[in-house]
Amino acid sequence: MNSSNLLRSFNFLYFALLAMFVSFLPVYLDAQGLPATKIGLIIGTGGIITIFSQPLWGMISDRTKTIKKIMLLLLGCSTVVGYFLYASNSFVILLLFTMLLYFFLMPLDPLTESLNFQTAEANGVSYGSIRTFGAIGYAVMSLAVGYAIQYLGINSLAFLFAGIGIISILICLPLPDAPVTGKPITLKSLKTFLSNKETIWFLVLIFIIAVPQRINDTFLGVYIRKLGGSPELVGQAWFLAAGSEILVFALSFWWLRKGKELAIIGFSAFFYFIRFFLSAWVTEPHILVYLQLFQTFTFPIFYSAAIQYLYRIVPEEWRATGQTVLALLFFGVSGIVASYLGGWFYESFGGKPLYLWISGMSFIGLLFSLVLSAIYGKRKMVS
Repeated sequence: MNSSNLLRSFNFLYFALLAMFVSFLPVYLDAQGLPATKIGLIIGTGGIITIFSQPLWGMISDRTKTIKKIMLLLLGCSTVVGYFLYASNSFVILLLFTMLLYFFLMPLDPLTESLNFQTAEANGVSYGSIRTFGAIGYAVMSLAVGYAIQYLGINSLAFLFAGIGIISILICLPLPDAPVTGKPITLKSLKTFLSNKETIWFLVLIFIIAVPQRINDTFLGVYIRKLGGSPELVGQAWFLAAGSEILVFALSFWWLRKGKELAIIGFSAFFYFIRFFLSAWVTEPHILVYLQLFQTFTFPIFYSAAIQYLYRIVPEEWRATGQTVLALLFFGVSGIVASYLGGWFYESFGGKPLYLWISGMSFIGLLFSLVLSAIYGKRKMVS
């Protein structure tokens, strides 16, 4: 099996692990009887851990000049921690193991994306043709986990996570390594990277759009259950959401145009607004599940355009720094705000006001993207 196919298999398995963690941890915590504020506290604190863990493991990867060996270490630790997380029911123990899983599992995302980009370039294939398999893995595992919880019980997550983790390690072993070409993040390099006004406004835009996405990621399963939906239905919702990304990633070479990224991000923000606004008025859980098909026009388009735009506006030597900052902003900072503030808002006001709030924030993101496109998009096309 060539390196591209091995990496496709690894993407499938890694994003399957992410599905069990990102999508079903709130469901698991809810099943343990925790209120929305405590769920938000646990996941938000995990976001704080991510802010430190991603650059830390990135710097370790830089110093050791290897991505693969660091990935193997993180996978091994994640597999063990994930098993004990989903076998626990004490609030303190759940908080501890969630923090550890954020420390080990989430830094795998930028490392995997780096390997995806480098392998795609080396083998002359599109990034989307590799990343598509991550979307497939997320979709398939979301569906499988929903049925597993329904028929085997919530604690079956422990065995599923450990099993997929072990298989991921076995697939990662024969992967060819890729040397880390970027410089490690330092305060000096970060200051230089953030001194560009266009970069700052772009990151503000990403934050505005990412917070509603992360709030939905955190509380969608809880909201479905509050509307009377089963864990099986939660799995179906995430299956539709992740499954709808597959074709979008696969065809990214066709629709992702250089110089049009800000307009494309605005397009995704418009559909975020429609998706969350409609979700606010839903009273039937099955309809909320079907609304996840709007993922087709939201996350994969938003994130692909964001990565490409970032790679265009920063010098080549700052790309590694930029990608890490983007990951920190999306998975760390916005996740903290989404979990802490979203948890308080959900418990204080309920699901409908929460989704009206994030639909409004998405609309602000749409307007802001149009402004930035008018300012910077034209100049980029001319250059």
